[in-house]
Amino acid sequence: MARSCGILLHVSSLPSAFGIGDLGPAAHAFVSALAEAGLKYWQFLPLTPTSEFIGNSPYSSPSAFAGNPLFISPELLLREGRVSDEDMDNAAILSAAASERVNYPEAAAVRRSLLDAAFARGRSALGADAGFAEFCREQAHWLEDYALFASIKEESGGASWTAWPEGLKRREPYALSRWREERGSELLRQKFIQYLFFCQWEALRCACREKGIVLIGDLPIYVTHDSADVWANPYLFKLDEEGRPLSVAGVPPDYFSATGQRWGNPVYDWDAVRSQGFAWWLQRFAHNLRLADVLRLDHFRGFCAYWEIPAAETTAVNGVWTEAPGREFLAALRGSFGPDLPIIAEDLGVITPDVRALMQEFNLPGMKVLQFAFGGNTPALNPDAPFRHPARSVVYTGTHDNPPSREWFKQAAAEEKENLARYVGRALDEDTAADTLLRLALGSPADLAVIPMQDVLGLGEGSRMNTPSVAHGNWEWRMRSAPGLEDRAGDASLLFGRLRELCAVYGRLENDAASGE
Repeated sequence: MARSCGILLHVSSLPSAFGIGDLGPAAHAFVSALAEAGLKYWQFLPLTPTSEFIGNSPYSSPSAFAGNPLFISPELLLREGRVSDEDMDNAAILSAAASERVNYPEAAAVRRSLLDAAFARGRSALGADAGFAEFCREQAHWLEDYALFASIKEESGGASWTAWPEGLKRREPYALSRWREERGSELLRQKFIQYLFFCQWEALRCACREKGIVLIGDLPIYVTHDSADVWANPYLFKLDEEGRPLSVAGVPPDYFSATGQRWGNPVYDWDAVRSQGFAWWLQRFAHNLRLADVLRLDHFRGFCAYWEIPAAETTAVNGVWTEAPGREFLAALRGSFGPDLPIIAEDLGVITPDVRALMQEFNLPGMKVLQFAFGGNTPALNPDAPFRHPARSVVYTGTHDNPPSREWFKQAAAEEKENLARYVGRALDEDTAADTLLRLALGSPADLAVIPMQDVLGLGEGSRMNTPSVAHGNWEWRMRSAPGLEDRAGDASLLFGRLRELCAVYGRLENDAASGE
């Protein structure tokens, strides 16, 4: 990695008139603004579908492969002639635009209306659409199962797959064949929606390539139990005879929660995964590299050992550490994708020597978070302290699980505030502390600094993306508007001007870093 800087901003948080950020003009304008400002990286959260029933988290999805229909841009559908002006008027756009935060129900209603209209308009031509046919062939390893899963789940009123009729629950060939015959139109609709998403994403990614913007995607280690992935591949997970998890994933008590985090995802049967040559994981990795250039491998320590919690437990306290075949898994990735794996290892939390050794063996950069750097007796002993960052690492002021830096300082313990003040040699307040963390990140020895958009904008309370262990109210922050991002790139200096100046000071503009200026 060359010494550089990037922005952490999920697609849902982009400005939009349709209830949620999407892949349309504002996303393209954001890419242009990044490039104009000399920034190189855009990091986002998982792009998979979300569900209101599980808190709209991008880390809890009915598919590890599908794209989120909420991110399909109505403006691009209109521009491509897939919907009409009348369809747009009928989609209750003004109602969806009124929310200061992401309004998931209204955003879903808008997309449902427009996607139904697009399917009705384009269905008759799909048989002759070579692009659609090619997409279905290339994505067959997940698309058919996802279309089946989504259509059965919708027909069953959202019931979990373990509660479906036995034939469908157990994927009996006759039951699935009959479903295909009777629900062929709905299966085609599900595939068509995915086609629209991936066409729009590919157009955005091409724009990133043209402008030299590197995309950092996010690959969660676990999948959701009520998902097409577990329904189609139950043998890869520790389940009972009825398909229910025997044990679930999480983390022990830590900085975020005194009782740990019980995520509820089924854990892998790694013996079964290994016996398949890690084939499902290889497909998943390849799929995500179609979406991004680099992947943040979430909860990396879980590939060495993971916190396994009996499914009957209501908290994560009574879990146990269980070994996982991390070295074999990464070796399989290397065999398919080459020696220099495009991975950032999310190595936060309880990290043991075996995890560090695995990262070193495969030359994987880890993460440093400045909001974790000033707890304890002295920053000198804290691995997140800026002077301790290795060059091959990625430094953040905070992540999507942290408050914005202004709010962090407001909530920080007196000891943290004192340690930070001693480290920089002066007293701080909310304004100066947030700016100080930004400067410490850019001045870090770490090759890559990634700044959450909230910290670029100097935001505080109300702009946090996620609070771990809190079920509701997350993933809703929106950048309602920003100079230059309403409908065109405009002058990036309005949005990133000061950040560009600081990147120049700390050698994070690519040309300056390369020339030594």
